[in-house]
Amino acid sequence: MRKSICRLLLVSLCTITFTGCGLERNNDLAENVDLEPIEPQKVELVVWGAEEDTKLMNQIIKSFQTKYQGQADFQILFEVQGESQCKDVLIGGLEDGADVFTFADDQLSTLAAAGALNPIEDAEEIKSRNLPSTTEAVTVNNQLYAYPLTADNGYFLYYNKQYMTEEQVKTLDGILEAAATNNKLFTMDWSSAWYVYSFFGNTGLQVGLNDDGITNYCTWNRSDGDIRGIDVAQAMLRIAENPGFSSCTDEEFLNGVKDGSVVAGVSGVWNFVAIKEVWGDNVGAVKLPTYSCNGRQIQMASFSGCKLIGVNAYSKYPEWAARLAEWITNEENQQLRFEMREQGPSNIAVANSSEIMQSPAIAALLEQSEFSQLQRIGGKFWDPVSKFAENMAAGNPSGQDLQKQLDEMVEGVSAR
Repeated sequence: MRKSICRLLLVSLCTITFTGCGLERNNDLAENVDLEPIEPQKVELVVWGAEEDTKLMNQIIKSFQTKYQGQADFQILFEVQGESQCKDVLIGGLEDGADVFTFADDQLSTLAAAGALNPIEDAEEIKSRNLPSTTEAVTVNNQLYAYPLTADNGYFLYYNKQYMTEEQVKTLDGILEAAATNNKLFTMDWSSAWYVYSFFGNTGLQVGLNDDGITNYCTWNRSDGDIRGIDVAQAMLRIAENPGFSSCTDEEFLNGVKDGSVVAGVSGVWNFVAIKEVWGDNVGAVKLPTYSCNGRQIQMASFSGCKLIGVNAYSKYPEWAARLAEWITNEENQQLRFEMREQGPSNIAVANSSEIMQSPAIAALLEQSEFSQLQRIGGKFWDPVSKFAENMAAGNPSGQDLQKQLDEMVEGVSAR
């Protein structure tokens, strides 16, 4: 019995010895093997944004690649895509659309309903960093669907102090007189219904979304009351025939500033840097003026809103796309956006900085905010209003009855 136990112990010791030798040999072999380095995953992302943001966005993309260097093989391309048309272009081909994109907040509901956006996972963190009005703008049915980028998607008046005084810019009559006297122009884009809202917004005439969240109600053709639709139409015709007025797109407005033909215009903070480069210390920025309508002065209204960053639900790299979207909208890059583009931040820390408080453009936007309305309009609002306003800008060359035009516009806006 004792001999058997001894033999078993001997076998066990030999086994342990040989196994240990085997481990040493395996370790030696492993040390002598040249392991192939693991290639980082290739990540291809496309980012859409405004043309004016090209330099800024490319700088932000570069810093993102530096931040995550070595974690992936990044191929990130910035492409110009107008923010106002982003929704239509994206829905036209979601799988071919950008992974990350900038868009106006009024497009959020449609994009979410179309399945173009996934809910944001770190919603509470995003809420804690941004102004309440901007987190409201990215929310649908208590879910966040995008990242707030700016809180300044509105418009106000720019003017050249060399040609008009603070008193003159209080009224559109004063602005037009000063412009015409100097053979210059005041411009506003009447091809865009976004700006045309200015004339109707504070008149008691109404427009907005029905309870279905899709269709609109509109009373801009009302034929009774203190201010009728036809009163507004006639006021627009009087403005259009003034030699100091021109209906110009945003691009044409800037071109006019640069060539000296334009001394005042309605635009937003996105153009402040470009305008200041031309007008220098003569650049003025204030709330919109009043305009003459039915024998009284009506304060011009405005739509307000914010710009957002969305992540395409069909992105091949959703996690990296979300990281990039959050990077674009973080505190550091919102501060950079203000410094390079004078755009008002949604980030609370940046919004409360002294630099923001001293910005003429942001101050003008805040002044105008008293007369602004959050843009909540269904898709059928835009074309009928633009058609009507463009005809007013042309002076109603066909002579068509104004009430009939107003009725046709409202019918189009309210269509189901």
